[in-house]
This record gives sequence, C-alpha cells and structure tokens, in this order.
Amino acid sequence: MAIKDTFLQRISDGSITVGIVGLGYVGLPLAEAYVRTGTKVIGYDISEERVAQLNSGLSGMRHIADDRVSGMVESGLFRATANPADLQDADAILIAVPTPLDVHHQPDLSYVEATCETLASVPRPGQLVVLESTTYPGTTQEVMRPILERSGLKAGEDFMLPYSPEREDPGNPHFETSTIPKVIGADGPAARDMAKAVYDLIVTTVMVSDSKTTEATKLVENIYRWINIAAVNEMKVIFEAMDIDIWEVIDAAKTKPFGFQAFYPGPGVGGHCIRIDPYYLSYKARKHGLSTQFIELAGNMNTNMPRRIVQRLLEEMSLKLRKPLAGAKILLVGLALQGRYR
Repeated sequence: MAIKDTFLQRISDGSITVGIVGLGYVGLPLAEAYVRTGTKVIGYDISEERVAQLNSGLSGMRHIADDRVSGMVESGLFRATANPADLQDADAILIAVPTPLDVHHQPDLSYVEATCETLASVPRPGQLVVLESTTYPGTTQEVMRPILERSGLKAGEDFMLPYSPEREDPGNPHFETSTIPKVIGADGPAARDMAKAVYDLIVTTVMVSDSKTTEATKLVENIYRWINIAAVNEMKVIFEAMDIDIWEVIDAAKTKPFGFQAFYPGPGVGGHCIRIDPYYLSYKARKHGLSTQFIELAGNMNTNMPRRIVQRLLEEMSLKLRKPLAGAKILLVGLALQGRYR
C-alpha cells in the first residue's frame, strides 16, 4: 500500500514528523522521548498560554524539570502550537487528551471528540492517528472513526487509525515513557505496521489483534489495581477491629515468591486514572446488558476510605486533646478534609 510504504520510508530515512495533541503529563514526556531519537515533534494544545510556556522552555509540571523542556526547544526538534493547521505537517498524530467522568459517572469523551473534529477540519491523506487516552472498548471505531471520516477521508484507506494507551506513572523515578512497553492494536495490517514502526522508535512494542483488544487491555491493568486496593482497604478495616496490624500481615505475606502481590491500604485511590477508568468498562458493560459487580463493590470501599480516615483521625486526636477549643479546631480540619477527598 502506498500510504504504508511512504510512511515507513520516512521513518527509515529519519524524515518523519510526529504530532502530539495534548501537552500534559502524558503528551510532554512522549514528545521528549521522540526528540531524544532525533525525531521532529509538533506539539499541539488548545491553550495558548500552555503553548507559550513550553516554547519558552518551561515545563509547568513539578515532576518534569524545566531544563528538560528547554533542551527540547533548543534542539530545534520540538515546537508547540495552538494552530491546528500545523498538524498537517505531521505524519503521525498521537492524541493524549483527558477522558474524565461526568457528574453521573458516565464517560466524558468530549475532549476526544473535539480533537477528532479539529483533525477532520484540517485533513491530510496518509496520516497515522492514534489515541493514547484510556477509554472503553470500541471508542476508536465507534466514536473516533465516524468523526474523522467527515473529512471525506476513509480510515484504513486514506489514513490509519490504531490505538495504543499511555502507561505513564508521573513522578515515578523508576519508569519513564521509553522504558514501559507499549501495547498496540489496529484494525488492519497497514495500520498495525505503521503504528509499530513509529512506536518502535522510542520503546518496546507489544502487538495485539485489534483496537478494542488494546482498549480492553488498559482497562484491565487499572481495574486490577482498583479492585486490589479496595480489597486491602477492606482487610485494614477488618483487621483493625481484631487488633491485627495490617502492615505486618502484608510484609509477611509478600515473602511468598508466587501468587501474591503487595497492595497497601490508604485514603482510597488517587492519581489521574485509577479512580476513573473502571467506570468506563462499567458503562460499556451496561450497553451489553451486563453488570460489573466487582468494580462497583470496589468503588464503594475506595470512595468511603477518605471519610473513614478522617473519622479515625478525629477519634485519635480527641483522645489526646481534651480541650473544647482544640476539639473544635480538629473538627473543622476533619470537615475540610472530608470535603477535599469526598
């Protein structure tokens, strides 16, 4: 196929340009990984303030030092833009935009949809378009494809549309974009080969059969953590009533060399993804007339943990501070924390 051959030739001769939509905790390290390989990167963000910040060499994120961004800019390989027309110069467009939940715990794909509408307004045949945001199985083909095809171009013929989810762990010094294997799925051999080639520039790739399998893979990774965090939080509550130290129990259990992975109790689930992603599968399962009981049970436990921790904190502190004024201050702090973590 001409599109594939041209794309692979650009990778081979080093002339490929990668466009990255969304320059946050996923998109910026992704851009840096490509710059390190000598690949030209166009970073697109709807925020002109963010674009100006990056082009001036400032990261804007605590876990990414400014000198890393300034080095990207000074290399001449990276520039940020708020002009979507600039993405026409990109051979591959990697999308890293938020996929939050709405007030009803339903998937909010408005950022993905808006990005696809933007790309459909400035089409260029021959491009590879890859969503990296976590989503439910079927998003690539059922949501993205129809919007992108409004441009008059056809997926699988005029442009390629695989899927490859991000696996970032912001602030973790042991892992970075280039050391975490990339799972890729595509609905056709040309899209598969092109996606593999562009990601092989920066990281080890793992191929699966199609885009919906890849979408499901990322959800399984995060649901695994969601459920296990809930399980250990529940055990913390139970063992506390039995006067058993959960931390000692876990330390002993993790000496088993197989069949056990240590999870630790805490104030529910934090981070960008784990507290959101399981509900994407719940939403899709309901479309098939199915329920996700483990996800819902885990959600009940995890969302109740912040309140329980505040209550325990108040109980412990009130035993040590008997004065009414001090007790009132503790109560106010507790109420504030409940509001923050609810």
